[in-house]
Amino acid sequence: MLAIFTWLADWIVYRSLGFEEGTRLADAMHFFVEDTSKILVLLVVMIYVIALARASLNLERVRYYIQHRHRLTGYFLGSGFGAITPFCSCSSIPLFLGFTSAGIPLGVTMAFLFTSPIINEVAVIMLWGLLGWQFTLVYVVIGVLVGVSGGMILDLLRGERWLQSFAAKAYQQAESGVQNSPDAGDLPQKLTLKDRHRFASSEVRDIVGRIWKWVLIGVALGSALHGFVPEGWFAQNLGSGQWWSVPAGVLAGLPLYSNATAVIPVMESLIVKGLPVGTTLAFCMSTVAASFPEFIMLKQVMQYRLLGLIFVILLLNFMVVGWIMNAVSPWLFAGA
Repeated sequence: MLAIFTWLADWIVYRSLGFEEGTRLADAMHFFVEDTSKILVLLVVMIYVIALARASLNLERVRYYIQHRHRLTGYFLGSGFGAITPFCSCSSIPLFLGFTSAGIPLGVTMAFLFTSPIINEVAVIMLWGLLGWQFTLVYVVIGVLVGVSGGMILDLLRGERWLQSFAAKAYQQAESGVQNSPDAGDLPQKLTLKDRHRFASSEVRDIVGRIWKWVLIGVALGSALHGFVPEGWFAQNLGSGQWWSVPAGVLAGLPLYSNATAVIPVMESLIVKGLPVGTTLAFCMSTVAASFPEFIMLKQVMQYRLLGLIFVILLLNFMVVGWIMNAVSPWLFAGA
């Protein structure tokens, strides 16, 4: 089925626009047309299907359920909920405040906040279409483990002590109060198929309307890398998986701000050009989950000590992931 997008790119770039096959500009244009059409079609179809399933999801019930589970289960639930919510790091922060105000342990809340920008249905759809199911599965597992491990560490260190005063007060009040189960009126009502269709269509318009420009930006950057960076440059300079290339990739991603939608086409181009999988993952995760703009926003609800702790946890996680993936990727993706 995906071959139709290659045929479409061939027809537009070589036949309609008349670009000469094999030139750098033609290669970049072909990459742009093929990946843009593939991503947008997959997004529309899959977001609609996923939204149908999410139509009856009640956030208050989810928060209550997470709050009353075993703590380890709570980490995985928080991380899992982050994985199915299509938010970037900055737009996840209002939900973070809501969870804190509900008295949910900080570690569970941070598991959500760590995972949410790294994984969402948009990222999974794009990764599956661009890099295959093996890479997608590894990426999802890594994203969840980053969230779970970060949440566990923050709970062990009692990170809630370093929330800003208003957030700490709300957390303490909720934690000391009696948490009752949701009223029957809070439970989601059963929706008709027409209602679900209306909700799913609205989700498609809203999500695609917000991210289409990031798709174009990300694919354009990927196209430039694909078409104009000399073949073998990354392999010659960083392709040996030198130990320092992973922390260098993490540090290079910090000044940038993007979401998974924009960074995944860049990830594809870097891997195709010869950058090791681990180094690529470290760079991209740093860009979407540890960027300076996110920490500027988090400063409104956290003290510097907590911000510094989160920063170190993320950077160490990303570097460990990068080193491990560089070591195992030659045999892990040998048959991909």
